Amino acid sequence: MRKARRASSMAVSIPLTEDEQAAVTDGQSALDRLLDRLADTPTPAGPTPLHIGIPARATVLPVVEINRKST
Repeated sequence: MRKARRASSMAVSIPLTEDEQAAVTDGQSALDRLLDRLADTPTPAGPTPLHIGIPARATVLPVVEINRKST
């Protein structure tokens, strides 16, 4: 529940395309579809991710909440 609210608040702060929003909310398969679509899109420096050798897949790491006690 908390993770969904956090993603929602980020989406409000950062304008996202439909594909980007799906990648945030729908999980790994939506993220993979977005990355596949962007593989031939030039980066700000010019080359595409395929030209630089970046794979069109990503591993989603779990988000773990850390509670720190004040010392």
